[in-house]
Amino acid sequence: MKTNMILKSLTLFTVCALAFWALPAMAADTLTGAPEPWQLNMQTAGSPSAEHLHEFHNMLLYIISGISLFVLLLLIYVVLRFNKRANPEPKQFSHNVMIEVIWTLVPVLILIAIVVPSFKLLYFLDRTTEPDMTLKVTGYQWYWGYEYPDQDGINFLSYLVPEDELSSDQKRLLSTDNPVVLPVDTNIQILVSAADVLHSFAMPSLGIKTDAVPGRWNETWVKINKPGIYYGQCSELCGKDHAYMPIEIHAVSKEDFEAWAKKAKEEL
Repeated sequence: MKTNMILKSLTLFTVCALAFWALPAMAADTLTGAPEPWQLNMQTAGSPSAEHLHEFHNMLLYIISGISLFVLLLLIYVVLRFNKRANPEPKQFSHNVMIEVIWTLVPVLILIAIVVPSFKLLYFLDRTTEPDMTLKVTGYQWYWGYEYPDQDGINFLSYLVPEDELSSDQKRLLSTDNPVVLPVDTNIQILVSAADVLHSFAMPSLGIKTDAVPGRWNETWVKINKPGIYYGQCSELCGKDHAYMPIEIHAVSKEDFEAWAKKAKEEL
């Protein structure tokens, strides 16, 4: 009887633990490009850039986990094998050519295994050779300005929605009064600059993080996989209201984007 109760308790504990760990992953799939309470891992990738970044991150995680486990096992072996009780008379030597070659060669091989995909990823994230459209982003203290050169110069400023004005479908410190609208399945060139101090245009779920430097245009790009709402923030400490510079992007179909652009032109 006691054994059965223990087994039932362990089973219930296991089920609850699995449910607890699964909840963040389930919640992450219900919203696109937004952080969730108790979320584990990174936001769901919404672009090829983010997908490649996640793959690289996972590769590094395996490598560093293997290194950490090896060092832990090595420390345990040294403590057990060479303590005073197990080894009262230590051997007198100071060099081992084979070990020195191994601990020099292995880190070099690990770094090569990291640097090759790293350079490939940097090249991929840098820019798109054939952009379908361009978005110009300008950072101000403390809001963002956007311009669509290919859509007859549509431009607007985007400010944080104050907490007391949020609607039920908006997010605190992330929603804006004028969200950016972009089409999916489109190579979008993004030019980023600033009008006053350093800012940083960052969208975690889209794999974007580009410095906004006054007097200079930095270039990046994005191709959004599916419609949804994606959130980001300025990630450069730019002053007292740095925490109130959100970025909100609405990804829509190409047809809906054309309809939005037409309406935006009429309202200018």
